Amino acid sequence: MKKPDLLAAYWTLAGNVYPGAPTEISPFTLQQRVEAASKAGWKGIGLVLSDLQATLAQNSLATIRQLFKDNDIKYFELEILLDWYLDGEARNVSDYERSKMIELGAELGMCNLKVGARPFENSPNTLENMSDEFSKLCKQVAQVNANVALEIMPFSRLATLEDGLKVVDTGDANGGLCLDIWHLARGNIDFEKISMVPTHLLKSVELNDAAEDIQGDLFNDSTHHRKLCGEGSFDIPLFLNEIKKAGFSQSYYGVELISQDHRILTLEEMAKNAYETTINAFNSVTA
Repeated sequence: MKKPDLLAAYWTLAGNVYPGAPTEISPFTLQQRVEAASKAGWKGIGLVLSDLQATLAQNSLATIRQLFKDNDIKYFELEILLDWYLDGEARNVSDYERSKMIELGAELGMCNLKVGARPFENSPNTLENMSDEFSKLCKQVAQVNANVALEIMPFSRLATLEDGLKVVDTGDANGGLCLDIWHLARGNIDFEKISMVPTHLLKSVELNDAAEDIQGDLFNDSTHHRKLCGEGSFDIPLFLNEIKKAGFSQSYYGVELISQDHRILTLEEMAKNAYETTINAFNSVTA
C-alpha cells in the first residue's frame, strides 16, 4: 500500500518519562522533538497537557504553530483525558483539563483528542451514563473541529469493543474509538472482530508491538515493555489488513511506543527507529 502518514504519540518521543512517573514532562524541548520527528519522516505529533503547558511557559502559541508549519507537522493530538464521566473532585480536575485541552487544541489545530477510562477505576457509572457524557464531550470538541477517540484498554472498565461501541455510538459525527494494537492483543480481542466497528466510528489507530509473554501485570507491560513494530509477537499485517477492510479512512496512523529500552535512546534514534520499523510494517498490507 501507499506509504501512510504517521503520528508519533506523546510517549514515542518523550524520552525518559512514562505514564504515572513523578513527572510526565519530557526532558526534551518541543522544538527538539518536532525537529527530530520531521527529520525522521513523521507528519504528526501528540502531546500531554502538562508537557504542552510546560512548553507554553517558555513559548507562545504562535511560536508552536510556526514550529509545526516549518517542520511539516500536519497532525496534532492531545491525550489523554480521563474521568470525564465521573463526579466530585476527580471530575473537577478532569473538567479543568478538558477546558484547557479544547482551548489550546483550538489554537494549535488539534485533529484528535484521545480519551479513556482511568486504569482500575470502578465507579458505579453505567455505560448509558458514560455514553451521555461522551456525547456532551463530543459536542464541545466539535466546536474546534476535532475528533474524540475513546481508547479501549484491558486494565480499564472499557476493555472490549462491545462496551466501547455502546459508549461512542451517540450519533455525534466526531466521536468514535481509538484502536491500539497493544490493547486489542493484550485484551485477547481477535483482530477479525475489528469488522464489527462501523467505519464512521473508527477514529484512530495506533501501532506498536510486544513480546509474547506479559512482563509483570498488564499495566506494567504497557508502560515499560512495548516494542518496535516487527520486534515482538503481534500479527501486525493481520491487524492492518483488518483495519483497512473495516474502512479506516483517517489521514494518519499513530505510533505509541512506551518502553524502558526505547525511552533511554537519543531523540534522533527514537524518532528514526520508531518511524522506520512502523513504515516497514505496511509493506505486507494487502487490503
